[in-house]
Amino acid sequence: MTKIIAVLNHKGGVGKTTTTINLAAALQQKKKRVLLIDMDGQANLTESCGLSIEEEQTVYGAMKGEYPLPAFELGNGLSVVPSCLDLSAAESELINEPGRELILKGLIAKLLESRKFDYILIDCPPSLGLLTLNALTSADFLIIPVQAQFLAMRGMAKITNVIEIVKTRLNPNLNIGGIVITQFDKRKTLNKSVAELISESFCDKVFKTVIRDNVALAEAPIKGLNIFEYNKNSNGAKDYMELAKEVLKLK
Repeated sequence: MTKIIAVLNHKGGVGKTTTTINLAAALQQKKKRVLLIDMDGQANLTESCGLSIEEEQTVYGAMKGEYPLPAFELGNGLSVVPSCLDLSAAESELINEPGRELILKGLIAKLLESRKFDYILIDCPPSLGLLTLNALTSADFLIIPVQAQFLAMRGMAKITNVIEIVKTRLNPNLNIGGIVITQFDKRKTLNKSVAELISESFCDKVFKTVIRDNVALAEAPIKGLNIFEYNKNSNGAKDYMELAKEVLKLK
């Protein structure tokens, strides 16, 4: 069975795209077949994977019903459905479509008839609009990256609330796979305090693995590489491999 994981936080700059790409790469290192779907109109994941935001076929055209979901296979074994800058317009363009929250779910189901994947990871936009709803309606699990910063806890209640509404109305199978603390520096008292607060508030929903602040994680996407291709001995690579081991245990 394919496990579908949405990576979401409506706050920007928390390491959402970094987590999506490098968790996917770690799962692939564990011999899993992984597809990435870029649902963010900023197309950061697409560019970080070395693809152009000018690709002829993207998730945008697929969402509009122009063609099936286009999954490009990268040289490293991962497959990617790219985004484009026009995707942001989809929110308003699809607003009157019947079953608009279920478009992505239908596209994924169709793709899985001909392609086999163990994991599908969806990089959500930093908002709780229609594109994010499509991801949540398609997903089995939700991973929430949270920065070890004071304002990180703000908005967690909103995400939790949206998840409950989606579970009730659209996708009863949706569960929080885990909250992952990112950009963590153990030398900073504030980072440690926030990490403790998150752990106290969400208990067993917090992954044991924390993603340490690591310059290699910021450098890798500039080269269009994941952390294992860029520097497999870095703390970033070690942390995402540990996170992948926890994700493999999700049931």
